[in-house]
Amino acid sequence: MEPLDSIVIGAGQAGLSASYHLGRLGIDHLVLDADDAPGGAWRHRWDALSMHDVHGVAELPGSAPPPLSAARANQVVPAYFAEYERLHDLPVVRPVHVDRVDDEDGTLVVHAGDRSWRTRTLVNATGTWSHPFLPHYPGMETFLGEQLHTVDYPGPEHFAGKRVLVVGGGASAVQFLGALAPIAEVLWATRREPVWRQDDFTPEAGAAAVALVEQRVARGLAPQSVVSVTGLMLREQEGEAERLGVYDRRLPMFERIEPDGVRWADGRFERVDAILWATGFRPAVSHLAPLHLRSAAGGIRLDREGRGTTAIVDPRVQMVGYGPSASTIGANRAGRRAALGVQAMLAATPAAVPGS
Repeated sequence: MEPLDSIVIGAGQAGLSASYHLGRLGIDHLVLDADDAPGGAWRHRWDALSMHDVHGVAELPGSAPPPLSAARANQVVPAYFAEYERLHDLPVVRPVHVDRVDDEDGTLVVHAGDRSWRTRTLVNATGTWSHPFLPHYPGMETFLGEQLHTVDYPGPEHFAGKRVLVVGGGASAVQFLGALAPIAEVLWATRREPVWRQDDFTPEAGAAAVALVEQRVARGLAPQSVVSVTGLMLREQEGEAERLGVYDRRLPMFERIEPDGVRWADGRFERVDAILWATGFRPAVSHLAPLHLRSAAGGIRLDREGRGTTAIVDPRVQMVGYGPSASTIGANRAGRRAALGVQAMLAATPAAVPGS
């Protein structure tokens, strides 16, 4: 089997953008997607999340974005992605869950169960949604109530009338508290003191935040999300929760979990019916382990001092939706940059002539 010029793993925002640009450059490729339908991680978001809540979605290249509305994001965005795939005839194959990527005599081999594909280059666009991070605390296995991560969030109505502990200091925790406070009794525990933005989030502030993530990637450290360095802001829909004082009830992290609640080091106990872990995600890159891309510091170093998409250790691999490009706007830009990186790599290593 002759190898393809490139394979894209993942058909979310970053993967579709990369495929679009690869096609425009005339590069023969496939997109392998683990889901059975278009939409990426958006298909799995909770029903109560509207397009207003996500402040819209950056448009995919060559298209108009879906409008802001009260419509469910988990319906609008998948429909937008599906139409985009159809309109641009993107070569998406699904469902394909990639197990690992090997290097066999200079050719990358992508394995998915009993199927495999050979390719000269790879664009990894697997994001983070499939790798939720759940910290371990003593006694958490003894808790008799519900424990849910953001990835399992069923919507606010599920918690009506309950006493809920929200754990985490990011934007998701703020949104959950805003939705739950009017209908449930909520507590908020964070490992660090939350940092609030008092000024407007200008393009300059956004660029500065992205630069902090780029610096980590350039040093080979595991990337933090862009949101983690922007600080927190309350939106209009969180006004009621703010009036109820939810965001003032910041608690340090508890020491252990007990069957009916959580206990702090000073002996204080809080009874809760449910724990909602808004503790984020990690990059879904375990299938790339055979390529040994990680640095000793735990991250994958990228070119252009962390601003690029090319893996320093193996320039056949492009990383999109990773580190500084882990946003809808960043993913679009990274898709184009990755396609150009693939083009450069193919030009530097011409395909072998059969029989030579």
